[in-house]
Amino acid sequence: MDKTFQPADIETKWYQNWEEKGYFSPQGKGDAYTIMIPPPNVTGSLHMGHAFQDSIMDALTRYHRMQGQNALWQVGTDHAGIATQMLVERKLAAETGQTRHDLGRDAFLDKVWEWKEESGGTITRQLRRLGASVDWNHERFTMDDGFYKAVQEVFVRLYDDKLIYRGKRLVNWDPKLHTAISDLEVENTDEKGFMWHFRYPLSDGATTSDGKNYLVVATTRPETMLGDTAVAVNPKDERYTSLIGKFIELPLVGRLIPIVADDYVDREFGTGCVKITPAHDFNDYAVGQRHKLPMINILDKDAAIRSQAEIFNSDSSENTDLDNTLPSSYANLDRYAARTAIVHDLEKAGLLEKVDDHALKVPRGDRSGLVIEPMLTDQWFVATAELAKPAIEAVEDGRIEFVPKQYENMYFSWMRDIQDWCISRQLWWGHRIPAWYDSEGNIYVARNEAEARTKYSLPEDLTLNQDDDVLDTWFSSALWTFGTLGWPEQTERLKTFHPTDVLVTGFDIIFFWVARMIMMTMHFNKDQDGKPQVPFKTVYVTGLIRDEQGQKMSKSKGNVLDPLDMIDGIELDALLEKRCGNMMQPQLAEKIAKATRTTFPEGIGAHGTDALRFTLFSLASTGRDINWDMRRLEGYRNFCNKIWNAARYVLMNTEEQDCGVNGEAVELGLADRWIISRLQQTELTIAEAMATYRLDHASQAIYEFIWNEYCDWYLELSKPILWDDDASLEAKRGTRQTLIRVLEATLRMAHPFMPFITEEIWQRVAPIAGVNFSAGNDTIMLQAYPLAVNDKIDNAAIADVEWLKQVMLAIRNIRGEMNVPPSKALSLLLKNGSDEDLRRLNSTRQSLTKLAKLAEIKWLSADDEAPMSATQLVGSMEVLVPMSGLIDKSAEIARLEKEVQKLNKEIQRLQGKLNNAGFLAKAPAEVVAKEQEKLSAQQAALEKLSEQMQTIKTL
Repeated sequence: MDKTFQPADIETKWYQNWEEKGYFSPQGKGDAYTIMIPPPNVTGSLHMGHAFQDSIMDALTRYHRMQGQNALWQVGTDHAGIATQMLVERKLAAETGQTRHDLGRDAFLDKVWEWKEESGGTITRQLRRLGASVDWNHERFTMDDGFYKAVQEVFVRLYDDKLIYRGKRLVNWDPKLHTAISDLEVENTDEKGFMWHFRYPLSDGATTSDGKNYLVVATTRPETMLGDTAVAVNPKDERYTSLIGKFIELPLVGRLIPIVADDYVDREFGTGCVKITPAHDFNDYAVGQRHKLPMINILDKDAAIRSQAEIFNSDSSENTDLDNTLPSSYANLDRYAARTAIVHDLEKAGLLEKVDDHALKVPRGDRSGLVIEPMLTDQWFVATAELAKPAIEAVEDGRIEFVPKQYENMYFSWMRDIQDWCISRQLWWGHRIPAWYDSEGNIYVARNEAEARTKYSLPEDLTLNQDDDVLDTWFSSALWTFGTLGWPEQTERLKTFHPTDVLVTGFDIIFFWVARMIMMTMHFNKDQDGKPQVPFKTVYVTGLIRDEQGQKMSKSKGNVLDPLDMIDGIELDALLEKRCGNMMQPQLAEKIAKATRTTFPEGIGAHGTDALRFTLFSLASTGRDINWDMRRLEGYRNFCNKIWNAARYVLMNTEEQDCGVNGEAVELGLADRWIISRLQQTELTIAEAMATYRLDHASQAIYEFIWNEYCDWYLELSKPILWDDDASLEAKRGTRQTLIRVLEATLRMAHPFMPFITEEIWQRVAPIAGVNFSAGNDTIMLQAYPLAVNDKIDNAAIADVEWLKQVMLAIRNIRGEMNVPPSKALSLLLKNGSDEDLRRLNSTRQSLTKLAKLAEIKWLSADDEAPMSATQLVGSMEVLVPMSGLIDKSAEIARLEKEVQKLNKEIQRLQGKLNNAGFLAKAPAEVVAKEQEKLSAQQAALEKLSEQMQTIKTL
């Protein structure tokens, strides 16, 4: 083996080997174990959230594959309707100056497919860098032919079951992209705005209780008042009860609108009067439905004022009774220009009461950045109430479990108040809706036009046109667990791997994806008894990765970390170019550059995939937020080095040596029995942790065993046997066997977490440990995962070695406190020990003498008087090291006094800083906290040095 661990040299080599040999495909043995990858956008690239969840899925898959299960990790990507269309449109404009409309639908879609083939595989290439053991032979795409067939089938069946309908409803409308978008694609940002208070004149001489002939209503969107169809008051508000049922004359429009009573109105807020605009506000839409108010749409698809309004009844039928005229002076004005003009005209008419500053939650499209408009449009909807019932029951009765369990409450709160789902999008890239229209607008839903004519008995000469809209990507991804396995055909793959076992996802898409998968799967998939199948048995909800200060990672903050940068490393200049190179705002770019230079003054070093993965596992608690920690990443890079160096030591002592792997007689010493026992206990801990999805506990158990027990203790305990010429052949053979076999088992134990370094070392270790290489048996990833054997747990050996470790640590503490160099041999006295302590001393004397560098060990009775000694306790037994002649008392006191002076000086500096009111007022809280931590650490160090000095003075 090389002297140093170089991850870059082994990662690509082993991944290509695994993939080429088909080791990621299901092996066809044992019970099925299935995980479906949440399909990343085809436009995407790997971010920390992907790295976190994909590492977890890979560890689970490798773990169950090694347990002998027929493991499938299904891979695929989502076509990402809006994101992909925007990307290709921008590319088209930059290269040719054309729009998609210049090309036409078919030619533009050809361009999208060209881009997908050339550039759409970035994230799948990055998955390989993470070591993802997915079944590449069956990679799926939500727009491939088989999946498209599944999507059509679901749409048609739901329509025939009267669970899909077309209707006029309020949706989130993006005025730039000209499409409806989902709530998940809307970002609510905190912004400063205004609240305008307008006077709405009462009609027919009506007055308020205080004699006013108007009501005052407040709004943050004055332009929408053109579409008002009522003013609402609380039915218990005595100020307005006499006005309920009377009318307002809507300013600027002249339309009479009623005053209605509704509990929605908070009578304590503002004036207690609320304008109702059902076509332009979701809350107002609900009020309008309750009171059967007309809906007046005043905006076009660009969010500009129409020349004539669209008016509909509350049941969405066209309203021909009301005048659809809008003031001509506002026609075609952008909504914000119209806002300015309307406020001006109302002020001129004496109807502006006042204007207040107001903090707003502004909904913006996450792709376009524009403010989203609630818009009344014709869309396709799924009626979800009936679909939700079995989906709720599946979680209630435990067929589906959430981990952590509290997320079930989030699921129930959404599902028990579920609204119909808008599934249509005004895009070209996506699954085109399988519906056709004749010239009179009649709808014919079928899998294709020919089927539509047959299904509805339509004449051949009747002209049909397919719906231009496409389906929301969440609709197709809701079929992911069964659509990827060949449904609607009842394939062997579907029968074998469905239902799946676990879904790993984030809490933010429990409703948008998880709930919809449950509804769709249970409606379309039944077992042999006709009982609905669930899509998965467990939903493991991971936390969100935040930066070291707990802030959400975002490009605008400059705190985004690219997982590949941490794997491969990146120089500072390249990192700055990556973060700031394309940023349009120079001030923001400079701010991000400054923060980057502060955090990464030399860039980011290469750590390798295994170190990154292990860091992610160590953070995989069940909390929602996870703060990234670069120090842990450095620590686990050192952990990889530790494993590498341990393996080199083992190989140097076992290669071409008699290791007793062919049935030779061996003698297992105390240390051998102890490390074998601790291995079994660690295996038990990992089994429990994996069963409960506590990968943080599993990784910690692996770390503790490898670093603290196998490397720090067992390897040291092996040396007295291997290097002792007087040790028996059987004892040496037993130690070598334990060294190599425990290492081999440990590599298998760690493999799901650290696949590359374990495979590289295992290839050298396995033959020495007696593994018989053969076809399909030449990789660690297909070996059996180590299982604990209770008969191998020797509790007496564990207790004896723990005693030895405590005595060793006591001696090390004395050396450290007294500044005695490790090379200087010590005399050791043990006093007040029990018979059990004496037995343990006799059985470990050889190891203790050599490892602790002892000249002699004496057992003192209770009556024996000990010389002046440094003392530590192990239980009630005193561990004594005589100090006479061991150190230069005067020199040591002088050294300690200098250290005390340094500490006092630093403590005074820190106390002065923390007593400075100016510093406390200006410094961020985290900076003050760090200074306080430094002060506490220095004070603790001073106390310890003072104790040491006092001890030495008494010698």
